[in-house]
Parts: sequence; structure tokens; C-alpha cells
Amino acid sequence: MKIKIFSVIFAILILITALTPSIKSSESIAEKVFRLHIIANSNSIEDQRLKLNVRNDILKNTSYLFRSVNDKEEAIKTAQRNITLIRSIAQKTVIKNGYNYKVNVFVDNEFFNTRKYENFILPAGKYDCLKIVIGEGKGHNFWCVLYPSVCVNSCSDEIEDVLNEEEIKLIKSKKYIIKFKAIEIYEKIKSKL
Repeated sequence: MKIKIFSVIFAILILITALTPSIKSSESIAEKVFRLHIIANSNSIEDQRLKLNVRNDILKNTSYLFRSVNDKEEAIKTAQRNITLIRSIAQKTVIKNGYNYKVNVFVDNEFFNTRKYENFILPAGKYDCLKIVIGEGKGHNFWCVLYPSVCVNSCSDEIEDVLNEEEIKLIKSKKYIIKFKAIEIYEKIKSKL
């Protein structure tokens, strides 16, 4: 029994040691990225459609706010300074679509799973985000990257301007999928501690 426990502990230590460079890079990426997170009232087709309408109106009417920020801290301050505007846009969209759900908007730091975009993959981890919760916030969510402005531009050029060479290699490589899953498990455990 002791040998089995020792073997498991030894295997975990080897795994952590092997993943340490990737873990450091993924944590470094999370420190540079500011995300948008919108949570629907429910999983009904109507509430999911409403969530996407809120997303579209938020991105259309606030993209100018985030287009010229120079770093994540400035993006967070911009979001905080404009929470009333962002909430107003989201609330008007909800009402325009025939619903009376209350909308909450705030800056948060929360765990995100690994997310594959068109040209890159963001590793799991705790990211700062602008969070928009529609109604009860019990539905599927939408997320993208506000800084660098991948939400608005739908390309990876700006994210490459923010990340270093090792971080770019990590997010662009197809062979890191298994590593990302291991990092995701590690980050989930870490976020619960």
C-alpha cells in the first residue's frame, strides 16, 4: 500500500515538473489578458439568442473604449470607469428584445477552461474579466478577449503583440492540447485551494 501511494506521489511530482514551464507560461498569459464573460439567464433558445444580442451590442457600442488601451491594467480601469455605460447598453438590449431581466456588470477574476479560438488556444487559468450576468445567470456563457482586442478584431495579431515568444509558441502549437488538459486540471485544483 505504501509503495502504491509513493508511486502515485512520485508520478504527480514528475508530471508537475514536466509541466512547470508550460504552467508558468499559461499563468503569464493570464496576467496579460482581459476577457469578456457574458452569462445567459438560462439555456433556453430564446435566452441564448438574447445573450448573443447583448454580446453584439456590447462589442459594437464599446469597442472604441478598448481599441486604444496599452495593457491589461488600463483595460480593467477602462471597464471599471464604464460599467454604468456597459450595463445600460446590455439592459437596453434586454428590454429591446422583450425581456425584463436585470443585468449585472462587474470586473471579476475567475477560472476559465482552455478555449480554442480560430488561430490560437488560451490555456485554462484564472483571468480578470468584464462579467455581464443576464437575469439569473444560469445559462451557457460566451467569452472572448477584450484585451488585446481579439473580440473586436477576430484575429490573433494583437495578442501576439502582447505575449512573449514562449507564450506565443504555447498558444499556437497544436501539440500542446494534452498539456493544456493537464494544465487545466492543475489550474482547477489550484483555483479551489
